[in-house]
Amino acid sequence: MTSITIGVIDDHPLFREGVTRSLSEITGFSVVGEGASSDDAAMIAATSRPDVMLLDVSMPGGGLSAIGEVLTRSPTTKVLMLTVSEEVDTLLGALQRGAMGYVLKGVGSRGLAEAIQTVLSGSRYISPTMSTKVMESSLNGGAPDKNSLTAREREVMDLVSQGLSNKHIGLRLNLQEKTVKHHMTQILSKLGVSNRTEAALQWRERR
Repeated sequence: MTSITIGVIDDHPLFREGVTRSLSEITGFSVVGEGASSDDAAMIAATSRPDVMLLDVSMPGGGLSAIGEVLTRSPTTKVLMLTVSEEVDTLLGALQRGAMGYVLKGVGSRGLAEAIQTVLSGSRYISPTMSTKVMESSLNGGAPDKNSLTAREREVMDLVSQGLSNKHIGLRLNLQEKTVKHHMTQILSKLGVSNRTEAALQWRERR
């Protein structure tokens, strides 16, 4: 039987290695590439053309941005987001960009294998927790307002508009740089822009 080939992209080495090891131990699965950024995802898509690409949301280059790059280089690859983000708008943004599934990182190896097989069959897979949140969002009037930032996101944007880097924003707000990057991913999605410069310009206009 031909193995299902998989690419694993996550900028946390220990987590990435754990996922790779778990999948490699499952009969019929073969990890053909690992990376830590959207550039790595694009390269692996172009060179290995895996059946399924696992992408983290918060990583260098942005997981949401990587979706289009992967699909451009390997249109047959199914993209499955594997993330800690429980933001409904991030989920919707991933699906709009072409992802076939959205899995939270608390999933076990058997659950992840099920998600991989589901998206490979052509069906979407969304973690039950996220499915419930999407349903609740619909009942409350549809998708979240992309222009509504949380209090913390507004603090981050105030500093972004002042020209501060993620590292310095983290120091100012007592946050890890990884957390600031995650907030930026949410902000870009909500504001409907592709980079922090556009976000800063829009933010200044809104203030």
